[in-house]
Amino acid sequence: MSRRRFSMAHLGPENPLPLVGAPPETPYRISGAMPREIIDGSRYGNPANLFPYRAQDGYGRSRADRDLTIVVLENERLRAVFLPELGGRLWELYDKTAGKQLLHTQSVIQFANLALRNAWFAGGIEWNIGTRGHSPTTCDPLHTAIVRTDDGCDVLRMWEFERLREVVFQIDVWLPPDSPVLFAMVRIRNPNDHEVPMYWWTNGAVPQDARSRVIAPAGSAFASDYTDGIERVDPTDDGGVDCTWPTNSPRARDFFFDLPVQRRRWILAADHDGDGLAMLSTDRLRGRKLFVWGEGSGGRRWQEWLSPEAGPYAEIQAGLAVTQFQHQPMPAGAEWTWLEAYGNARVDPLVAHGGSWTEAVEHGQARVDDLIGAPAMDATLSAALSRADLPPGPPLVVGSGWGALESERRRRGGRAWVDETGTPFAAESVAADQHPWRQLLNGAGFAGAASFVAGADWEALLQAEGREPHATLHRAVMTHARGELEDAARLYRETLRQAEQSTNPALIAQAHRGLALLALTAVGDSAAIADGIARYEQSCAAEPANGSLLVEAATHALRFGMPEVALRLVGRADDALSQGGRVRFLTAVALARSGRSGEAALILRAGVEVADLREGENSISALWQEVCPGEDVPPHYQFEMN
Repeated sequence: MSRRRFSMAHLGPENPLPLVGAPPETPYRISGAMPREIIDGSRYGNPANLFPYRAQDGYGRSRADRDLTIVVLENERLRAVFLPELGGRLWELYDKTAGKQLLHTQSVIQFANLALRNAWFAGGIEWNIGTRGHSPTTCDPLHTAIVRTDDGCDVLRMWEFERLREVVFQIDVWLPPDSPVLFAMVRIRNPNDHEVPMYWWTNGAVPQDARSRVIAPAGSAFASDYTDGIERVDPTDDGGVDCTWPTNSPRARDFFFDLPVQRRRWILAADHDGDGLAMLSTDRLRGRKLFVWGEGSGGRRWQEWLSPEAGPYAEIQAGLAVTQFQHQPMPAGAEWTWLEAYGNARVDPLVAHGGSWTEAVEHGQARVDDLIGAPAMDATLSAALSRADLPPGPPLVVGSGWGALESERRRRGGRAWVDETGTPFAAESVAADQHPWRQLLNGAGFAGAASFVAGADWEALLQAEGREPHATLHRAVMTHARGELEDAARLYRETLRQAEQSTNPALIAQAHRGLALLALTAVGDSAAIADGIARYEQSCAAEPANGSLLVEAATHALRFGMPEVALRLVGRADDALSQGGRVRFLTAVALARSGRSGEAALILRAGVEVADLREGENSISALWQEVCPGEDVPPHYQFEMN
C-alpha cells in the first residue's frame, strides 16, 4: 500500500434529501421478439427508489491535487493498481512485456452524473452491484485488507454491505508468480430470509483508436441506443456498419452479445498490434457487452467531459444476465461465486482485424484458452473458495460503518447474518452517519440523523420515541420510500405539528419537501400540483441555504409550468447558490418559459457549466436551439447520445 497524487475533483457532501423518487435508470419495458428470459428479467426486481442511500452530487469541475491510497499487485508480467477508496476500482493493468496499459486510465479523476447516486468517474475496471447502473458503492471506500494464504500468496480482499439489496459482497484479487492473468473471485451472500433481485456487471474501460476491435464468441447481439428498447442485430452489420470496431459507431450504443450456452465466457479488445484486455470468467458470469460513446459530437464531448487528458475509450463488460435490463432472483440464504481473469489477449492482428468474424472469434478463443483454460479456471475458483473465509490482516482502508450496524441490528433481532470471519465489519468502522442509529438501537433515544435507514424494526424503535419530531420525520420518509403514500403524508403533517416549537429549520424543510413530492404525484390534479409547488416554496423558505432543495424545487416548478415560481425561488437565493451552474441554467430555462428568451440567451452565451449534467440529458442544447434560433449549438453544449 502507498499513496499516489491525482488531479481530482472534490466529491463534496452527500445530498441531504432522501432518495424516495424513481431511480435515474428507469426500467426498460422489453417485449416483442426477445427471448423470454430477457422479457421476464426486465420486469422483475426493479427498485422503486434508491432509499436509504443519499445522492453524491456535491462535486464540481474544479480539480486540485489529492493523494489517494493505492494497492499494487505485481509479478514478472503484469502490474495492477487498485483504488480502494473509490469503490475498489482496478485503475491500471500494465503489461510489462508489451509495455502497454490494458485499461483506459489517467492522472485525472473527474466526477460526473452517470451513477445511481450521481457521482461516477471514467477509467479502469469497476464492480457494479444492486440494480442497473453504476453501483451505489462506485465512489465509496471499500473495506480493504491483505489475506496471506498458507502458500504465501498475498490476496487483496475488498468487501462491503450493499444497502439496497441488503447483501454482502466480497472481491478477492491476486496475481500468482509469472501468471499472464490477474484473478478476481467475487462472492455475494444473501443473509436474508427472503429472495432478493440481484444484478452484477464488471465494467472495463479500454483504450480506443481507429484500429481497436472488440471480439466476443457470438453471432448476434441485443443492441440498445438509449431510446425505448432493444433489438437483435448482427454486430458486424448494424445497419451496414461493423460496430465491433468502436470508431465505426455513429452514436452511443450498447451491444449485449448473445453467447451460446456451450461457449466459454470471454470478451476482448485488440489494438493495432493485437494487444488489449481479455476478460474471462467461469460460467455464472454469463453476459458480455460492448459500449461505445459513438463518433458524433455528443459522444466526443462526453469523452472530453469524463477524460480531460486521456483520450477516447470504449467499455467491455461481463454480467450475471444476458443484458443489463435484467435482475436475477437470488434465493434466501444463497451464496453466489465466480472467478474472473484479466490479461493481454495478444491476438494476431491479421486474423483479429481480418474480414471474417468467424475466424476472428475462433482465433480469439484459442488465445483465451492459451491464457488459461476452462478446467484451470474451475480449479482456481475451487481453491479460492477454500480461502474465502480466511481472516484478513490489518485494515488498509476502512469502508462504511453500515455493515457493522447491520450486524448489531440483526443480532439483536435474532436474524440471520453472514459469517464475518473473512469479511469483518469492525465496530470501530461506525462513524457519524451510523452513530444516531446505534444509539437508538441501544435504547439511548433519538435526536435526529442526517442519514437514513430502512426496516420494520427501525420503524418500531422510532415509533417508541413518541412525539419526537425527528423520529416522526424518519418514519414518514421510510413510509414514503415504501410507497405507502397516505400514511407518509399523515406522518409528514404530524412532523410539522410536533415541530411547531422546533428551532431546526431542516426538519420543517424536509417535511414540507416530502408533502410536496406526494402532492406532485397527483397527475392531472391542478389543485394538488399547486399545493405541491407551494410546499416547495415553504420548504425553501425554511432552509434557504439548502442548494439541493433549491434545485429540486425550481426543477419541479418548471416541470409543472410555473416558471414564475422558479424565478422567485432563485431570486431569493444568496449569490453562492444563484451563481452555481445548475441554478444558472434553471434560471435561463425559467426566463425562456416566461417569454424572456433574450435574457436566457445572454446566460447561455456567457457560459453555463452544469457539473452534474446527467448522461443522456440534452437540455442545454435544446434550450440553445430555442433561444438562439438558427445558430449552431456550441461544441461545449453538445452532449447528445443519439
